[in-house]
Amino acid sequence: MMTYAEFLARKQQSDIYAGFEPIWMPDFLYDFQRNLVDWALRKGKAAIFADCGLGKTPMQLVWAENVVRKTNRHVLIATPLAVGHQLLREAGKFGVEVYRSRDGTVPPNPTIVTTNYEQLHHFASHIFAGMVCDESSILKNFIGARRRLTTEFMRELPYRLLCTATAAPNDYMELGTSSEALGELGHMDMLHRFFVNQEGTSNARMVRYRWNRPELGRMWRFKGHAELPFWRWIASWARALRSPSDLGFDDRRFALPALRQCNHEVEAVKPRDGMLFDLPAIGLSEQREERRRTLRERSDMIAQLADHKEQCLVWCHLNAEGDLLSEIIPDALQIRGSMPDEVKEERLIAFADGELRVLVTKPKIGAWGLNLQNCAHVTFFPSHSYEQFYQGVRRCWRFGQKRPVLVDMVSTKGERPVLANLRRKAEQADRMFSALIAEMHNAVAIGRTKDGFDKKEEVPAWLFPTKK
Repeated sequence: MMTYAEFLARKQQSDIYAGFEPIWMPDFLYDFQRNLVDWALRKGKAAIFADCGLGKTPMQLVWAENVVRKTNRHVLIATPLAVGHQLLREAGKFGVEVYRSRDGTVPPNPTIVTTNYEQLHHFASHIFAGMVCDESSILKNFIGARRRLTTEFMRELPYRLLCTATAAPNDYMELGTSSEALGELGHMDMLHRFFVNQEGTSNARMVRYRWNRPELGRMWRFKGHAELPFWRWIASWARALRSPSDLGFDDRRFALPALRQCNHEVEAVKPRDGMLFDLPAIGLSEQREERRRTLRERSDMIAQLADHKEQCLVWCHLNAEGDLLSEIIPDALQIRGSMPDEVKEERLIAFADGELRVLVTKPKIGAWGLNLQNCAHVTFFPSHSYEQFYQGVRRCWRFGQKRPVLVDMVSTKGERPVLANLRRKAEQADRMFSALIAEMHNAVAIGRTKDGFDKKEEVPAWLFPTKK
């Protein structure tokens, strides 16, 4: 018969350590990086939410090399476009052997293999002992088959590591993607355990669930008792930090330069049809119409701001914006989604190497994973995606950048609500990280203790009748 302790243990979200003690811990890792790699290896299936420039690449390489040495099998690192080339450079610098494959082929000897997420369907999961998802937050942006393929690919692997700087940029429930990939709670199980569906209600603590699912549009809030257990549960399989001091280490080597953001509001040549003057754009349809109607004015302002001799990274959202910007900005090259991956990668690498002065592209193409500290000027058209804005800025403004970074945001009067929404999402992201780091600091995790319930209750002698 099951004991009460066993019953309680089965009801818990366990903090299981299913990994192993590190075999190889090189000197090139900083102290806080060694701490994270050690924890992730012992955990077996873990997530590292470390800010841009804190060295996720060397941590991934060391984690993967340890799994290769432990299992004598291959480990796969999946990266965004062009990051694979950067990974190979970093691996060569640190003396770690990495094989790049685009078609599913792997070398006969066990080693680390890297590929782009777009090529993952060429690989067979059974030949790998582990997998690293670099910039894993982009998984939620993969609609349909690709996100399911990545999750399914990892499902049977004994060792898994997720790495990203923006774990849940503006929605706590997006953490369900990471949880499911690691074999923790599925995203719907997570929702029903910690949240309540409040369809049709209005509350400041509510957040809309957007996941390209049949449940699109539902409103959810934390259960009354569940917010603290939620963060404790996240802390049982993830570690988050914005700087080494979040783990109790010295962060004097990791100081960010100054960041200056300038908002430029341009006037539309003519207001919307039927209007005497410009009004704030309400709703996505009006905001899209505003972008198309003010295409020339906004692009001319970007071209004016990028009129200098230094490198400039220009982010846009519409093909028409990219076409016009690459035409009117001297020395600019554009990356379009329709281009072959080889061309996209070639231009991204050329900009990273300083061979291209101005790069024009969309955040969903190039805003993840690349180190672009060689550039100190970023321009943006605002959108509702805080993650795209954060990642786009942090390509340049990251640990390792030596110069102050300028971010020019160009918008119209009608887009003021978009900017306000970005500010709201930034505050929510800060609260999320603060809550997760607080639980991590408290060393609180939902799970079984090492020795279980082993304290025996002592019954006072006076409760027993004296034998005659």
